[in-house]
Amino acid sequence: MIRPRLSATAPIGMLALALVACSDPPPPPEAELRPIRSLMVRETGGERSRAFSGTFRATVRSRLSFRVSGVVQRLPVSVGQSVRVGQLLAQLDPQDYELQVQEARARLTQARAARRNAQSERDRVRELYENDNASLSAWDQARAAAESADAQVESLDKRLELAERQLSFTRLTAPVDGAIAETSVEVNENVNAGDTVVTLTSGTLPEVEIAVPATLIAEIGEGDQVTVSCEAYADEVLPATVIEVGVAAIGTTTYPVRVRLDSERDLIRPGMAAEVTFRFAAGGGSDRIIVPPVAVGEDRQGRFVFVVNDRGDGTAEVHRHTVVVGELTTEGLEVIDGLGDGDVIVTAGVRRLEDGRVVAYGEGP
Repeated sequence: MIRPRLSATAPIGMLALALVACSDPPPPPEAELRPIRSLMVRETGGERSRAFSGTFRATVRSRLSFRVSGVVQRLPVSVGQSVRVGQLLAQLDPQDYELQVQEARARLTQARAARRNAQSERDRVRELYENDNASLSAWDQARAAAESADAQVESLDKRLELAERQLSFTRLTAPVDGAIAETSVEVNENVNAGDTVVTLTSGTLPEVEIAVPATLIAEIGEGDQVTVSCEAYADEVLPATVIEVGVAAIGTTTYPVRVRLDSERDLIRPGMAAEVTFRFAAGGGSDRIIVPPVAVGEDRQGRFVFVVNDRGDGTAEVHRHTVVVGELTTEGLEVIDGLGDGDVIVTAGVRRLEDGRVVAYGEGP
């Protein structure tokens, strides 16, 4: 009987298979830990700041108009031009008003002549009456005629004065030193009395007008000190003072407030954008916690942050904390409840985390 010959390598192969069968399967690769950005929060003082956008305006903005109607004959100023008090800004065609003055003068001359005649007649009749050569009725009639002539002269004298004033109103002059902000008419244009012809800005201290929410207007008063920033003075914070606090709402939610710079600024022009910063004391003087707005998430359960619990081995667990937020300030979002001094929170990737997640944190042991 012939036995099959076994290969010399067969026992080795069988032994390797047995060893493989008895060994444990390789462990799955470890999941990569997500790194996070974090921030330790601190309680701040009770004071908070709020900034409001507005525009610069002149201290005084006057819309000047003629007091009579007519055709614009001259407009010797242009936008941006500086003017002095008494300088001519515009002039109407004065011809019609000059004719009215001439007519009033002619009538006054006639009335004065008639008054002289009436006075002479009165004096003559009085002498006759005193010598019993004229009746009482004649004397009364002569005296009444003289008084009527006096009243006529006085009336026409006032009419002449009015005509001369109307003639002077054909010239529009600057009431104060300032600059032309706008011209509203053109030469040869017919304008009515009261129509705006030019807009004059004056005053050396620029003002900023802003709108403040109703929730804060009660904390603002005249004389409050604020700061103003603008592009014209990008590297400087300009001190200013509240000069006017509105009592009637703009729409339903905001109130007008005006602040005035404490010193002159040559580079500022009306219409430039500005930002006014107020500092308010927190209610009750309690401390506050300010966090970056991106650190606060929101879902159906409300607003939340993730607090980091350092495990000391280069990892940490993050836990969801429900928070109550206050106002969004220039410094960040105010957290009223849910965080304590020294808590470390996640500041990036909040939406991709869940409660209890282990993340990469710190440098490890």
